[in-house]
Amino acid sequence: MASSAAERFAVEDGDAAPARGLHPALHIANWIFFSNLTILFNKWILDTAGFRYPILLTCWHLVFSTLATQLLARTTTLLDSRHKLPITPRLYLRTICPIGLFYSGSLVCSNLVYLYLSVAFIQMLKSAAPVAVLFASWAWRVANPSLPALLNICVIVAGVALASVGEIHFSLVGFVYQLGGILFEAVRIVMIQVMLSGERLRMDPLVGLYYYAPVCAVMNLIVAMFAEVPRFQLQHLTNVGFSLLFLNALIAFLLNVASVFLIGKTSGLVMTLTGIFKNILLIVVSIFIWNTPISLLQAVGYSIALAGLIYYSVGYDQLALAAQATVAWTTATLGFASSSASSNSSSSVLLARRLLLLVAVALVAIFIFVMALRHYDPRARAIFSLPALFGSER
Repeated sequence: MASSAAERFAVEDGDAAPARGLHPALHIANWIFFSNLTILFNKWILDTAGFRYPILLTCWHLVFSTLATQLLARTTTLLDSRHKLPITPRLYLRTICPIGLFYSGSLVCSNLVYLYLSVAFIQMLKSAAPVAVLFASWAWRVANPSLPALLNICVIVAGVALASVGEIHFSLVGFVYQLGGILFEAVRIVMIQVMLSGERLRMDPLVGLYYYAPVCAVMNLIVAMFAEVPRFQLQHLTNVGFSLLFLNALIAFLLNVASVFLIGKTSGLVMTLTGIFKNILLIVVSIFIWNTPISLLQAVGYSIALAGLIYYSVGYDQLALAAQATVAWTTATLGFASSSASSNSSSSVLLARRLLLLVAVALVAIFIFVMALRHYDPRARAIFSLPALFGSER
């Protein structure tokens, strides 16, 4: 699967206290590693290795997940929380199956897009996912429309639009598939809020996979029978090798296991910022692997989208608090005297502005770093070559 169940299932981690064990930073690093490795592995199999059957690959992942979750349910305690869920055949048909239909569409589109677009551009387009979720929430009346949210959405959309215009190897088919995957995922998330929350069902990623994987595998198999099985060639399977396909499915499943161990170890805010960092890291790594060309306009557009996404995800109040904590820590570290208590209330706005400026500088620095990596040539006399503004690279 293109991404983990923790990213696709609307997980509610409740008020569970962090359990003893590894440090939360290690769990986060583990999740980042398996998440990015799964995406890069899928891209390599579908595009580089020539196994151009994304629906069959998704179906194989779901079959593997079905068998693995059934095995874990019988041999471990990782899925014991499923016994607390009042799942009946009627509830399964009325909630799990419809949500599984959109989940299948999201997975299929997410893998199909690897045939047409680069990993870097795909991650840039995924920045618009919160926009689709918000519009779907408004349509289902889960959330109330607001002008600040709409303005923030406009910033994200403008950044994604600039990144799309600056894409050097743009594919309309791939763009439509990615847009479809985002829409399927947005509807699925809202359906979980409306259906499962109404039934008071709370699933961790592994339990969600336990219930969704079988129905999704059947749906994908039906689609594959008409779309890919008639043109399937055994040579393509032997070229990749069953061992690599097994390893690919295992890594995708281990990502879900890593997501389970991550639940309750950190806050939602930290996970949001970690996810943004994960996507930036994935873009940089994919540029190294596939020598992906990135235009200046595309990088600027993605930076704008990231700025809007951070503000949308974190919020002004959280930014102000983080800025205040950062300045206080810096002041204490450098040994400066603290300001008087009377000026604390008036300084919060200034602190927030400073943090926003730091975020903007960090995004620009990331952009420069990515562009430098893209155009670095150790064999050339000129170490860096400047990119064309509108993506007219040769």
